[in-house]
Amino acid sequence: MKAIQSPIIFKNISELMRAFDMPDPLHPLVALVNHDKQHHIPKYAGRSFLVDFYKVSFKKEFRGQVKYGQSYYDFEAGGLAFLAPNQLVTKSGDESCYEGYTLYFHADLIRNYQLGKNIHQYGFFTYAVNEALFLSDKEKKVINSLFENIEAELNNNIDAFSQDVLVSQIELLLNYSNRFYNRQFLTRKAVNHDLISQMDVYLTNRFANQSDGLPTVLEVATHLQISPRYLTDMLKSLTGQNAQQHIHDRLIDKAKEILSTTRLTIAEIAYQLGFEHPQSFNKLFKRHTSLSPTIFRKSFN
Repeated sequence: MKAIQSPIIFKNISELMRAFDMPDPLHPLVALVNHDKQHHIPKYAGRSFLVDFYKVSFKKEFRGQVKYGQSYYDFEAGGLAFLAPNQLVTKSGDESCYEGYTLYFHADLIRNYQLGKNIHQYGFFTYAVNEALFLSDKEKKVINSLFENIEAELNNNIDAFSQDVLVSQIELLLNYSNRFYNRQFLTRKAVNHDLISQMDVYLTNRFANQSDGLPTVLEVATHLQISPRYLTDMLKSLTGQNAQQHIHDRLIDKAKEILSTTRLTIAEIAYQLGFEHPQSFNKLFKRHTSLSPTIFRKSFN
């Protein structure tokens, strides 16, 4: 029986570059690999590793798959993929996977900047690999120019302004990525609305067969086979609500139905919907409707 190999752990960017026989980074906290200029030497193919820094991969035009964890991302059309620190990556042995740019930057680079405080707002760092950003030809030109600017800055001699410039360039890259993701949500409305419909069917069945407490965003996202953050960002873009708000809306709709069509007590309804305490149900219902469940029910009599 083949032994399972532990993932290789890289705590800093220099370690990773040396391990893959790449030139030392020009800055200790950030590195940009231009795969069009630097020949890739196959090494550690099939091995998993964890990196303690952020990674942004930009693939222009090629055929190939990259494996992250247990999933594959097909970069056939080119695009951007993002990884936050300490996510599991499996290195591919396919030469075609190594084209375009790969940007690595450590959290320490941005720690004392506004970007360090706001990095969690870029939800795509926690998206699943099959939720990568697909780019149009026009968008690819914009992204490519941003990577070229980062590359040019890294090739300059480090001075008092280097870190400020690099952080602002990375922030600009992430802001454009946010814009293009929003476009992707809108241009894939049919697919995304189908996901919303599947979500609503799941919630309807869940509320009708309550046994495991209130449904969570993670539970619903797992059922839909997408990441929780992608689900929230997609809903926010299309409906103005995050995933938790959407779940609560469906729950209140179901509560209204039960209140208006049955003689169950408020406590029985609360337990049926998955609340541990009727008081929590009362509070949520009133927050959404400005009425208590009892007053709402009386309006039907």
